[in-house]
Amino acid sequence: MQKKWLVQRAPDSEQVSHLSQELNIHKNLAAVLVNRGILNKKDAEYFFRPQLAHLHDPFLMAGMQEAVLRLNAAIANNEKVLIFGDYDVDGTTSVALVYSYLLEFYPNLDFYIPDRYNEGYGISTQGIDYANDNGISLIIALDCGIKAHDKIAYAKQKNIDFIVCDHHLPGDTLPDAIILDPKRFDCKYPYKELSGCGVGFKFMQAWSLNNHVDPQKLFQYIDFCAVSIAADIVPLTGENRVLAYHGIKKLNEAPSLGLQTLLQVSKKNNEITITDLLFVIGPRINAAGRITNGRYAVELLISADEQKALEFAAMINDNNIERRVLDKKITEEALAVIKANPKLQNSKTTVLYNADWHKGVIGIVASRVTEHYYRPTIMLTNSNGKATGSARSVKDFDIHAAIEQCADLLEQFGGHKYAAGLTIKTENIESFTNRFEKIVSETITDDMLIPSIEIESEISLDVLFEDMVNGLPKFYRILKQMAPFGPGNLNPVFVAKNVMDAGYAKVLGDSHLKCWIYQAANPQLRIDAIGFGLGHFYDAIKNGNPFDIAFSIEENEWQGNVKLQLNIKDIKINE
Repeated sequence: MQKKWLVQRAPDSEQVSHLSQELNIHKNLAAVLVNRGILNKKDAEYFFRPQLAHLHDPFLMAGMQEAVLRLNAAIANNEKVLIFGDYDVDGTTSVALVYSYLLEFYPNLDFYIPDRYNEGYGISTQGIDYANDNGISLIIALDCGIKAHDKIAYAKQKNIDFIVCDHHLPGDTLPDAIILDPKRFDCKYPYKELSGCGVGFKFMQAWSLNNHVDPQKLFQYIDFCAVSIAADIVPLTGENRVLAYHGIKKLNEAPSLGLQTLLQVSKKNNEITITDLLFVIGPRINAAGRITNGRYAVELLISADEQKALEFAAMINDNNIERRVLDKKITEEALAVIKANPKLQNSKTTVLYNADWHKGVIGIVASRVTEHYYRPTIMLTNSNGKATGSARSVKDFDIHAAIEQCADLLEQFGGHKYAAGLTIKTENIESFTNRFEKIVSETITDDMLIPSIEIESEISLDVLFEDMVNGLPKFYRILKQMAPFGPGNLNPVFVAKNVMDAGYAKVLGDSHLKCWIYQAANPQLRIDAIGFGLGHFYDAIKNGNPFDIAFSIEENEWQGNVKLQLNIKDIKINE
């Protein structure tokens, strides 16, 4: 599928020149920084060296004082407290952080992760019944609860209080509980994009300040925050950047035992990056909730016993292997259904139902199908006699708003602009499918149905390899310090024009393009490059035809040797 190349508007040339001189960096790098709002040396120091001291006062968050007082009262009265969180990465890391930290000061704690299949997302009746049966009078809900009015009212009937630590958008009213959520309409907290684990961290930070606890005790769990930030794909700006930066630093220097053993069974031995959190750690933690139960992920993360941690890590790694097999199988089945149906191929949405598909992986499959056909996609399967599923969207299209217009056909739904979940009676699937297609067709633009690549600027390849030190050029050494990358601070993508293959192009596996490229101005500089999924360009470039590339720069480690390579995102052949 042809992609749009969206080259950013060139920033103010005077600002770029000033920053380039002030920091002694290439103008292309200065332009990247200016595009991120970094205009002077002070801004750059804040960006390149995030400090824990940059974190905001947690008491700026609405409800925080009340939450700390309620937790203090529970501790003073020796109440039993339940730490409740969802079965995904953000939920399980949130529970692990709050539970592990509070356990250092107060033993009367328990934790609860709902079962994906029997209870579903969010606060559950079963969880509240568990609390009631076990003498629990306070539940701290993490990464969920902001719309759980009925469940929290049910808990109130049983004299169970709630402190809700959530980061999702509230409804028109708040539940009858103490609510910590920076997206509350009455909350003036300076940073709105925390993960669920981040909100839990701020609660513990406030409790620590109130009780005069050394902040270093809490910071030892900051690697959990980094994992949640990566996996939940929240913006890597502001406080999230600070938490992720220091969380990754801790993972590389002194990781929590559970994360350390997970890295060990994953055979991840080199430097940990945000990419590893997203593609190595995150999927394994998620696999526990997808295949067995998210409780096992928490058991791993809170473990203080090395042997037990290894056992949980090995089991979760096996869950992830099973998840991959199911993911591949169901994705192939879904794509085959679309390929065999001309109506589906020509639609602007994809809604597929198969009662036999595994509920634990249909969210991943929805993402895969969206990547393939690039249109709003919903995958549904059977769960307890109803259809339940996951929705994924394309850039700039609000799939949650589209689903909301079909609310009368649904049992329940929730989520974000780009990802949502829903439950529907099977007899309503056809009506829902037709209405959803109509709503999307009337509101989505043709432009939204074309995938895009955001590009910083055009650059000459020889610029990338000036001032080499220990095998790494200055340009890349500075670029690397802009990490961690993610939404709000994407890994910069550049364009190089009129490059040519040096005659060594080949296709790896069945789809990946491997080549060595150069530009005519400097034919001696031949650069290693790989394009994942771009093998179909092989015939077009192998005969020395010039082409343009959109690429990022990365390190490639092979047998202990580290060298730079270009990660080609897309190719345009010059006619």
